[in-house]
Amino acid sequence: MSFDLQVNGYGGADFNSDSLSPEALHDACAHLESDGVGGFLLTLITDDLSALEARLRRLVALRENDQLARRLIVGFHLEGPFLNPNIGFRGAHPEQLIIPSSVETAKRLMDASDGLLRLVTLAPEHDANFATTRFLSDSGIRVAAGHCDPSLEQLQGAIDAGLSLWTHLGNGCPISVNRHDNVIQRALSLSDQLWLCFIADGAHVPFFALKNYLRAASLERCIIVTDAIAPAGLGPGRYTLGHLQLDIGPDMVARAPDSAGGSYLAGAAITMPQSIANLREHLHLSPAQLVLLTNDNPRRALGL
Repeated sequence: MSFDLQVNGYGGADFNSDSLSPEALHDACAHLESDGVGGFLLTLITDDLSALEARLRRLVALRENDQLARRLIVGFHLEGPFLNPNIGFRGAHPEQLIIPSSVETAKRLMDASDGLLRLVTLAPEHDANFATTRFLSDSGIRVAAGHCDPSLEQLQGAIDAGLSLWTHLGNGCPISVNRHDNVIQRALSLSDQLWLCFIADGAHVPFFALKNYLRAASLERCIIVTDAIAPAGLGPGRYTLGHLQLDIGPDMVARAPDSAGGSYLAGAAITMPQSIANLREHLHLSPAQLVLLTNDNPRRALGL
């Protein structure tokens, strides 16, 4: 069985939708379990703070009333709203809803999660004095960098305050960056202190680059996530991710238009079995290495 730190939806169900029904949540969990997922973090993306609070409270209730959901949904992962709002780094997250980190806001989201908040992805450079990172870490919640551009010094400061992961490294940054001093190189240079997460669909990170990243960081410090959205486990079509309308083509790559006129990857339509098959076929990893990346390491990263 695998363990996925980042699932936004599955089998047609969008976890970021306020119209998510109990039946849709159950069916998504059943689909995940049939695909070999033994546990996952239900992931919510950037939205209005009040909307996020209400959504978290509703998901707490939906999970509580479903035995399968209680078993599989180990907790919540918030990817935003504490991200870098600049073009390229924010990706498909709506600029107008991104806000700086604050302890007060983190407390509100924690309260709405009713003890189920397990992971928060934020931009360390927008967390003044790393106060939110320290507060969350001291509260037993793991903190990841993502959709961000911290300097090496800021990244080390965040690690000292409790930062312990990096969300989908190689993504959440502009296509064109400094060839040497960029967030990918900074994260890799500190991989002995961070768990580095990657999406193995070949679109978010080309397989040859993923091979380089895994070798540079070592398999012992890396994690494979799906970042799955509603079409995962299905086929091409029109789906949603929160407020976004996504048209998924035959390549099963999810792209969302940006207000600036560009197009950004918006989650992934890959399943964990497909990820494992890709790693086996393109990177020639052994069964033991696949278990390490898709089950053992993500559980260790959460302290499970």
